[in-house]
Amino acid sequence: MDSDYDDLDRQLVHALQIDPRAPFSTIADALGVSDRTIARRYARLRSTGAVRVIGGVNETASGAVQWFLRIRCAPAAAGAVAAALARRPDTAWVSLTSGGTEITCTVRIENEADSEALLLAKLPRTPRVEGVTAHSVLHAFYGGPDSLVAKLGVLDDATVARLRPPPIPLRPGPATLDDGDRKLLAALAADGRAGFEQLAAETGWSPTTVRRRMAELRERDVLYFDLDLDWRLHGKGIRTLLWLSVAPSALEEAGAALAAHPEVAFAAATTGPTNLYATAVCASQHELYRYLTTSVAALPAVTHVETAPVIKTVKRVANRL
Repeated sequence: MDSDYDDLDRQLVHALQIDPRAPFSTIADALGVSDRTIARRYARLRSTGAVRVIGGVNETASGAVQWFLRIRCAPAAAGAVAAALARRPDTAWVSLTSGGTEITCTVRIENEADSEALLLAKLPRTPRVEGVTAHSVLHAFYGGPDSLVAKLGVLDDATVARLRPPPIPLRPGPATLDDGDRKLLAALAADGRAGFEQLAAETGWSPTTVRRRMAELRERDVLYFDLDLDWRLHGKGIRTLLWLSVAPSALEEAGAALAAHPEVAFAAATTGPTNLYATAVCASQHELYRYLTTSVAALPAVTHVETAPVIKTVKRVANRL
């Protein structure tokens, strides 16, 4: 484990994964420490970039489309292009891979017309971009509200049960977002633990309206809460992107199996040259080799595997919808 973190840090992170907006007093009581200790620990972890609670948007429920882009650049241009992509409000996980000549990122787009504008017009005209491969997410097997922290968690079952909030009653049906909703989601993307008074100032609504609308967005499965985490806190320092080709008849089985791997933080079926994508987080190159030659090798009907170790992460999560 990284010497900068201790067991209480990891317990706090696990508690936040269970209930990201839980009061510090509730977490402190469950962990057997003072409220002040928990508040101080979270402030330190957040200020150093080790952990941050964020509000996320479920693309399926909101009608948005998520794309994975692989952008090949001239070697001298990759850094500048990655920085430009990171400044876009609709991008997340902007990373340099493949010796620094390829950029990978996710883009959340609200409709197909915007997808066409991004993929067919804007990116190819960017200077020194040599090629773009786009993968639209068809189905997420793991990720979003499902967090790798749950797989790495350090709390016992009794503490987990104590911290787990009541289930949210989901209401099926499409959700229509207005400008106020977008302001709310943007504020929660920046700080998922922001108080109702702060969110009211961001949206122009009253705190009561903010509370009600947050509840509605969660019931519609549009809004969820997640952790933006430095994996070194759990001794995991290597992030690798996996692009797999799987026989269509086995895609569901392979995706579900991949999602269950303790190394996998995200897994999805996609369009494009390959049809299954995953993000794997490992402690070392040796652990990555073991994972690829055992768990990945055992997946059914896989005909091709491409690995892309992340050299540098330029941007982790999106700023807003």
